[in-house]
Amino acid sequence: MLNQIIHGDPTNQPALLIVHGLYGSGRNWGVIAKRLSDERQVIAVDQRNHGQSPWTDDHSYAGMAADLAEVIRAYGSPMDVLGHSMGGKAAMMLALEHPELVNRLIVADIAPVTYTHSQIQYVEAMRAVDLAKVEKRSDAEAQLRAIVDDPILPTFFTQSLDVAGKHWRLNLDVLAQDMDQILGFPAVDRQFEGDTLFLSGALSDYVKREDRNLTKSLFPNSHFAKIPDVGHWLHAEKPREFEAAVRSYLNRK
Repeated sequence: MLNQIIHGDPTNQPALLIVHGLYGSGRNWGVIAKRLSDERQVIAVDQRNHGQSPWTDDHSYAGMAADLAEVIRAYGSPMDVLGHSMGGKAAMMLALEHPELVNRLIVADIAPVTYTHSQIQYVEAMRAVDLAKVEKRSDAEAQLRAIVDDPILPTFFTQSLDVAGKHWRLNLDVLAQDMDQILGFPAVDRQFEGDTLFLSGALSDYVKREDRNLTKSLFPNSHFAKIPDVGHWLHAEKPREFEAAVRSYLNRK
């Protein structure tokens, strides 16, 4: 089963399952998860091939959805589910394949479509780090900054680095192998009729108005909201605003 980081105790509210994006982990969501756990139990998972979860030779959305379903079934009742980017696609697939396990769905800055911008360059960047020369996390960050142009990403990537063990807690080979599947989204002939919020960054181009009809065809009870002045990493760049939007949605009647 997926590794889980549990925040808070069960309450009379449904638990919230948080599903991270590509190259991330449940630890990345620690601050937001802890703050949201004042009203409900929050479970942040490491997805397959990430963090402390098992590695597999497959990184399909069907597989990721099955992993999430296993976690929810272990708790015995449906959960609210929040997923960002790749985690949002996994959460959407879970809701479409196993609607009985999902109460409300929040999809952060992603749509059920195929994207053309590859992420393979970041696999190559992490592979290029000379781990023999890494004694502390900042050593790896310095190497990454020489080859990655986004200033946020080196710090983000190195959260998945085992410095003492000198290895990545990411199955880079399988992520590279299945990058086309990660960028895509399976053809599905089902709907999730539960409440769904598509929460995006106003400066991001991941969620486009022209994809809304397709999104509504799969998630007919969906709502759309944007956080101003923020891009794809909306939860990291404006965590308080993101938390407030999630909390407001989960508490709506």
